[in-house]
Amino acid sequence: MKLFETKRLLVRQLSQQDTPELTEILSDPEVMKYSIGGVCDECATRKFVDWCIECYSSKGVGPWALIEKEACSLVGFCGVSPELVGGVEEMNLGYRLATKFWNRGLATEAVRSVLKYCFDWRSLQSVVAIIEPGHTASFHVVEKAGLKQYTNLDFHGRQVRLYRITSQAWYAINGSVIDYGKD
Repeated sequence: MKLFETKRLLVRQLSQQDTPELTEILSDPEVMKYSIGGVCDECATRKFVDWCIECYSSKGVGPWALIEKEACSLVGFCGVSPELVGGVEEMNLGYRLATKFWNRGLATEAVRSVLKYCFDWRSLQSVVAIIEPGHTASFHVVEKAGLKQYTNLDFHGRQVRLYRITSQAWYAINGSVIDYGKD
């Protein structure tokens, strides 16, 4: 069931039917280079999808499947989910795309639309993005989406940048509710 769409993507909940395609994406060392957990085999991917489904049920958000409209294929995922940061539960923006979809602007398109959805329809007050210093491509993605300010902190024994955007800052940049179908 589609949650929303962008110009090139359909966004929906992940299901266990996505496990084979998602495992292919999450088992790629390039895709998972900056992941705390590293590459995922099929068992780890199934657990991840189960966790996503639990997030949908308990929080109303989670990492969502990204489907390219033209090819009807799974691109990866993008969404927000709960993450403990310094003992405080934050809504953390996360995304992973298959390498064949890199450098096409799809991550930025997905992030912007996920943020719109979360602020417009889920009434989140703020969203963070936790990014390792070497991951410059992700810096560009979140900064294009409006997350400009960051602090440095230790997260699971790694130095990271913690970007944050509040709903107030989002609306100051983007105005009020935006029609997803015209992105």
